[in-house]
Amino acid sequence: MDNLTVFTEFLLMDVTGSRELQVLQGVLFLMIYLGALAGNLVTATLIVTEKCLHSPMYYFIINVALLDLGSISVVVPRAIVNSMTGSKTISLTECAGQMFLYTLFAAVEFAFLAVMSYDRYVAICYPLHYGLIITPRLCSQAAAGSWASGLVYSGMNTGVLFRLPFTKTNVIQQYFCDIPQILRISSADVQYSEFILVIVCICFVLGCVAFIFMSYIKIFSTVLEMHSMEARTKAISTCTPQLAILFLFLISGVVAVLGPIAKKPSLKNLLTAVFYSMVPPFMNPIIYCLRNREINAALQRMFNRFCVFSVKNFLSKTKISSTIGI
Repeated sequence: MDNLTVFTEFLLMDVTGSRELQVLQGVLFLMIYLGALAGNLVTATLIVTEKCLHSPMYYFIINVALLDLGSISVVVPRAIVNSMTGSKTISLTECAGQMFLYTLFAAVEFAFLAVMSYDRYVAICYPLHYGLIITPRLCSQAAAGSWASGLVYSGMNTGVLFRLPFTKTNVIQQYFCDIPQILRISSADVQYSEFILVIVCICFVLGCVAFIFMSYIKIFSTVLEMHSMEARTKAISTCTPQLAILFLFLISGVVAVLGPIAKKPSLKNLLTAVFYSMVPPFMNPIIYCLRNREINAALQRMFNRFCVFSVKNFLSKTKISSTIGI
C-alpha cells in the first residue's frame, strides 16, 4: 500500500506526436463543431420562430437538437484546445464531469427518440385522436421523464466508475474521457459493478428498442393501407428523418459500446470515436432539412427573408451615401 500511486489527473493521448498533424486535427474538429453548432441552432431557431412548426413533433425535435448541441459541446471544444495547444492532461473532476454530461445527453436523447416514435404512431395510426392523446401536458411529462431517466443513469454510471481511486495507469487512449477507456483503467471491483449496471441498462435499452420498432412496424403497415398517395407521402416524410436519426444513434451506440477498447493510439480508434461522438450531432440537422418538408420550407422562407432584408439594408445605405454625396 505504501507504493500505491493514486492518480488525480489523466493523459489524453493523440494519434500522432507531430505538432502539424495535431493542429490539423484541431482545425478539422473545429469545422465539424461549427457545422453542428450552426445546424442545430438553425433547427431550433426555425422551430421557435415559425408558427407552423409549433406542434408536439417539433417540440421533441428541438429538444433533440439542443441535446445534440450539448453532447458535442461537452467533448469537442476541449479536444480542439488540446490539439491546438499540445496539452494532454485533464483533471479527475473534469473527466468525471465530461463523462456525466455526455452520458446524460446521450441517455436523454435516446428517451426522446422513443417518445417521438410513439408520437408518430399516434399521429399516423390514430390521426383523429392525436390532439386528445398527445397533449401539451403529456409532452411536458415525457420531457421530464426523459431527463429524469437520463439523470438517474448518468449519475449511477459516473458514480460507479469514479467511486474508487485509479491506481493502474492514468493514460486514456482517446481524445476525451470515454467510458470504455475509463473502465479499462479502473479496478476489478469497479469493473464488476459497471458490468452489472451495463447488463441492467442493456435490458432496458432492448425493451425501448423493441417498443420503437413495434411502433414503426405499425406505422408502415398503416401507411401501406392508405389509398391517397399524397397522404402516404406526407406520412413517410415525417417518419423517415426520425427513423434515419434513430438508426444513426443506435449504430453509433453499438460502435461505442461493443467496439474494441484500444490499448494504444491508432487512426482507427480516432475515427471510431469521431463517428459516435461527432457524426450524429453533425448529421441530424442535415437529415431534418433534407427529408422533412415543413422544416425545408421554413428554412427557405427564412433564407428569403434574410436575402430581402440584406438587399433593403444595402439599398438604404446606398441611398444615404448618395444623398450625403449630393
